[in-house]
Amino acid sequence: MTAGQRRGADTKAEIRKVAIELFTERGYEATSLREIAERLGITKAALYYHYSSKESIVRSIFDAHLDAIDGLVTWAREQPPGPDLLPQTIDRMVELSAGSGMAAMKFAMANQHVVRELHQEHGRESAFGKLNELFAILVGPDAPIDEALRIRSALLSVNIVLMAARGLDASQADITKVARDIAHTLIA
Repeated sequence: MTAGQRRGADTKAEIRKVAIELFTERGYEATSLREIAERLGITKAALYYHYSSKESIVRSIFDAHLDAIDGLVTWAREQPPGPDLLPQTIDRMVELSAGSGMAAMKFAMANQHVVRELHQEHGRESAFGKLNELFAILVGPDAPIDEALRIRSALLSVNIVLMAARGLDASQADITKVARDIAHTLIA
């Protein structure tokens, strides 16, 4: 493959990355497929080969994020119970959220109406529904309320820190470290 060629999966990932940047900077409605293609240095036809609409790009972004959460739930379900499961799950949650999750969250905060509309039309289970599965694995049915809320808060704190960091002059690495530290403090 030459430097000018891209594999399909790489191109789709790059399209999602650029689209989310533009949707977050300019707004969903104000961004055209032509602008996304121009920023990528590809033709509009090449963009259409991968995605038929802006909506299909956004669905792909959220599907990828929900798939990552599904992966985390599956991983947690397959682990033996023990004292290391919760800290490991938090670390995986931080990595998931700091990666594609952070981009999806920035988009969602800047374009809440679009996310609501797509969620209503799409019908796929929400990220919070998936997190409830994870909570059930980590907490167990007989946990006291303070333990259940501490574990839920620790996992949710990751996303809260990432949202709270919006507009701060801080690197993603610094924000991620703080998110991890806060979540681990809540379970200590």
